[in-house]
Amino acid sequence: MSTPVVLSEQDLRAVTAFAAASAEDVLGIFEADRPDDSRPRDAVGAAWAFAQGGERGKSLRDTAWAALKAAKDARTAAGREAAWAAMAAAGAAYLHPLAKPTQVKHILGAGAHAARAAELVAGDDRRVGADQLEGTVRRATPLVVDVLSRYPAAPDGGGRVGELTRLLDATLRTRPA
Repeated sequence: MSTPVVLSEQDLRAVTAFAAASAEDVLGIFEADRPDDSRPRDAVGAAWAFAQGGERGKSLRDTAWAALKAAKDARTAAGREAAWAAMAAAGAAYLHPLAKPTQVKHILGAGAHAARAAELVAGDDRRVGADQLEGTVRRATPLVVDVLSRYPAAPDGGGRVGELTRLLDATLRTRPA
């Protein structure tokens, strides 16, 4: 059984804003792949709406699911990762108050998928992913880092996105306040 984590609405809004900004960085990658498909952009828009005081309701869930479906329709791996980043941004609002390593993906998933999308669009250049993660680290507010610290470290597995999640997790947990 997991220990409960105390989360306020302010915490959820901060995490969602962080995730939305991360996903927003790579929306153009998906849109270059599928220019007539607004589902990932809609998911990021819904995440921003929640982060700025909106409801955590059906629209947010629906846009997250739609971005997931858009990922399946992507023509490229980079486009798919960018859509997954958007899905993760909308899903960040649903961070569960359970001290499980898997919950860290709600906080960092959009940033990790965005970094992977950037790598792939640059010919699988890991330096590009590292640069993307640096920007993600810079945008993490003290509140986001505080929320992250309430959870265990990111879980093992998950391929390259899992590696990027763990790198982002470790960097944020050890950065000076």
